[in-house]
Amino acid sequence: MELRKHPVFTYKGNALTCGGISLADIAAEHGTPVFVYSADALRKNYQRIRKAFAAAKPLIAYSVKANSNAAILRVLAAEGAGFDVVSANEMDRVLACGVAAERIIFAGVGKTTDEMARALRAGVKEFNVESPAEADRLDEVARRLKRVAPVAIRVNPNVDAKTHKFIATGKKENKFGMSLDAARDLACRIGELPGLRLDGIHAHIGSQILQAGPHAEAADILDTFLATLKADGHQLRTLNFGGGFGIAYSGEQQPLDLKPIAATVIGLAKKHGLSLLLEPGRSVIGPTGALLTSVQYIKRGSARTFVIVDAAMTELIRPALYEAHHDILPLVKSKKGEVVTADVVGPVCESGDFLAQEREMMLPAQDDLLAVVDAGAYCSAMSSNYNSRTRPAEVLVDDGKAYLIRRRETKADLTRHEVVPEYLK
Repeated sequence: MELRKHPVFTYKGNALTCGGISLADIAAEHGTPVFVYSADALRKNYQRIRKAFAAAKPLIAYSVKANSNAAILRVLAAEGAGFDVVSANEMDRVLACGVAAERIIFAGVGKTTDEMARALRAGVKEFNVESPAEADRLDEVARRLKRVAPVAIRVNPNVDAKTHKFIATGKKENKFGMSLDAARDLACRIGELPGLRLDGIHAHIGSQILQAGPHAEAADILDTFLATLKADGHQLRTLNFGGGFGIAYSGEQQPLDLKPIAATVIGLAKKHGLSLLLEPGRSVIGPTGALLTSVQYIKRGSARTFVIVDAAMTELIRPALYEAHHDILPLVKSKKGEVVTADVVGPVCESGDFLAQEREMMLPAQDDLLAVVDAGAYCSAMSSNYNSRTRPAEVLVDDGKAYLIRRRETKADLTRHEVVPEYLK
């Protein structure tokens, strides 16, 4: 059967490679499951976005939640990226990489008092404010620290991003942002809060968007809203259009074409005299990663054939959580073999522990190696220790060399922070 030609993980002869390095060799050295990333692809993906929006000279703030490994952050920092964080610990990860605080945007719906104080002391570029209650708290913290917090109000334009419901963020039933009326009211009230300075507007309608239409619809709504704020007397500085640029998770999909979106958004920012901010995550890191896994057993059930591997929902929860599709490629390509429809499942004791369901594939043999591709975003970052599983190693391929960037957890790591009371010993 025909295998997908992946832009990052390619066959050299019959061997699947990354940056010229055999993935089988990486699996042999580091064991499985193991995540592998391409630094070259990471740079190219960031540069693609920078080029598309170059006319606006935006701050492209990589969304740290997609993958927060320090090596990944440092590669992007060297490219001049900014960073979008949703916790103070994410902020500290970025600062530890030598990134200036004024290149950091602090987002998230539930910022604590401590997180606000830490971000204010650090001097982040902007806070994305999600509610009037949050604005009040940030004002109190800023005044106590004798600071003024630069804020952008996150608006919810009630746009259907045409993506999975769990990663849609711009509809009125989502927890993110405020209605336009509520945002307008808050903009007026911020003028009465001495600890805050209204800098801009923020809108992010969802993730993994593959059509230009939702972005264009959001831009039209923001155009009218920005004109309203200007008429109210507000002098804004920034427009944060978020991200959500979709990637190809299968051969049937195409990455989102950035050209029409860039033209629309750049025009919007220039029309209102605003500096442009963007917050891409998946489109930067997603296609650069693969999860390597080893086949443990082939189980032919009465209704399904199961390919049981040593990776699980603990490493890659997206299929169980979002019904997400990831292509699965053999590390050694074969032209002959039995083609079956199978479920690729892990060893975790949950029926939802699957990496693929009803997938047509060449039936692998026990101990064969597979690569679950496009696993750079929201995979390692969402991994867990469920079933007392240790998190996998991570490897970065750069300039023909493979570097360990996260060691595999050990049994000792699992209990390192547990405390047993004396009476139970």
